[in-house]
Amino acid sequence: MLRRLPLTLGDRIDPAKNTPVYMQIIAAIVRDIERGRLTPGTYLPSSRELAEDLGVNRKTVVLAYEELIAQGWLTSAGTRGTLVSSTFPDPVSKVSRPVAVAGIDGQPLYRVLPAPARPLALPDGRGIKLDEGTPDGRLFPADVLANAYRSAVRDAARSNQLQYRDPLGAPALRESLAEMLRSQRGLAVTPAQICITRGSQNGIFLTAQALLRPGDHVIVEALTYEPAVAAFRALGARVTAVPLDAQGIDVEAVEAACRRQRIRALFLTPHHQFPTTVALRPERRLRLLELARQFGFAIIEDDYDHEFHFASQPLLPMAVYAPEHVVYVGSLSKLLLPALRIGYVVAPEAVTRTLAHAVSLTDGMGNTITENATAALVSSGELRRHARKARQVYATRRLAFAQKLRDGLGQRARFDLPDGGLAFWLRFPGRDMDAIEARAQAMGLRFAASRSYMASEDAPRGLRVGFASLNGAEADAAVAGLRVALDAGQA
Repeated sequence: MLRRLPLTLGDRIDPAKNTPVYMQIIAAIVRDIERGRLTPGTYLPSSRELAEDLGVNRKTVVLAYEELIAQGWLTSAGTRGTLVSSTFPDPVSKVSRPVAVAGIDGQPLYRVLPAPARPLALPDGRGIKLDEGTPDGRLFPADVLANAYRSAVRDAARSNQLQYRDPLGAPALRESLAEMLRSQRGLAVTPAQICITRGSQNGIFLTAQALLRPGDHVIVEALTYEPAVAAFRALGARVTAVPLDAQGIDVEAVEAACRRQRIRALFLTPHHQFPTTVALRPERRLRLLELARQFGFAIIEDDYDHEFHFASQPLLPMAVYAPEHVVYVGSLSKLLLPALRIGYVVAPEAVTRTLAHAVSLTDGMGNTITENATAALVSSGELRRHARKARQVYATRRLAFAQKLRDGLGQRARFDLPDGGLAFWLRFPGRDMDAIEARAQAMGLRFAASRSYMASEDAPRGLRVGFASLNGAEADAAVAGLRVALDAGQA
């Protein structure tokens, strides 16, 4: 007897789709089991009957049935036919897909975090992307990267390193980074004091997770890196914003905050302040370290683009002078490619062991192949050679972009030529920033909104515009778009 399915399966099967027909049949049957249209114990048509109904080859249906039987959705009853497994509740849809339901005592079962002040990455889409200081990925030689990966795969296979390993990161990369940090940044660090992370943001979050408990107070600058603030708040911390000026964070305001309440951590980007590009003056650095010792808080030092300093030798990290009070977060994303996702945290061994535990809970371990390939680029000197060449390109682009801004925007925009970093901080005195941003975005410019940098409502507003990733034509188009947005407001 012909067993008709209680569904219109034929309406869902389209041989013109890229998905193989047998997989379409599988998906359609599974959907109807989940929705209760096919209940446990229901017999399905024979493979021949269903093939005739659908107008497909019988082998296609046989393949779909066999896969569903192997997965446990269907059961074979021999000569009697194929039926829906009797182990499913009736209907499956009541339990198979979790929904936002109440838990114990009527409380929500799932915790939904509040939306951040802005998306944590610039959106994709058409138009000119004005990033916040990203390197130009076109500059790194692809063949060098490919060779490093090939060597890493080959060497790891030979030495049986394609296994689970220390969540601190690949030993070769930690050793290479320790040598680089000792020789180039003055950090007296060992591999055991380094934890490899998935970029600097992951490093910031893991560090915050190790330091903070709900209710702890964290100080940030009034203009700051919003993803870090979002991470602190997600962990239940209370964020206090203090002012900054042309010499960096207001140290007196930090001290005043410490006297009002127990501060657990201070988040800083002292080398090239994000977003303003200001370098924190040496005397303020030393005063902050004194306050850290006096009030017992940790400093999270985010040194996200140390190498790209153009006016003079870069200042040594704060971690050099007080490694017991400073957790140093760095990244190779600006040196190599953001897509590689290589960051690191330098801290006392007790802290890195805590970080390793957190990594083991969330990631298990990093990417051995990528980390070993990166280690080879560091130890061979390839990374340093690329940094030297890239710095020359960016130095030229920095001056050229400054001139384009002067020529294109004139007195309508103000900026200081940054001593380092890969972006400019633009201010538009006397202008309606909301209107400028709306017009610029309407014309296809994509950038982080000025409010996204503001940790306090009274912070000054501006736009952070990266120059390093733009070639000459792209920079011209970006400045032209900004000029039109400004001119439109005067019409």
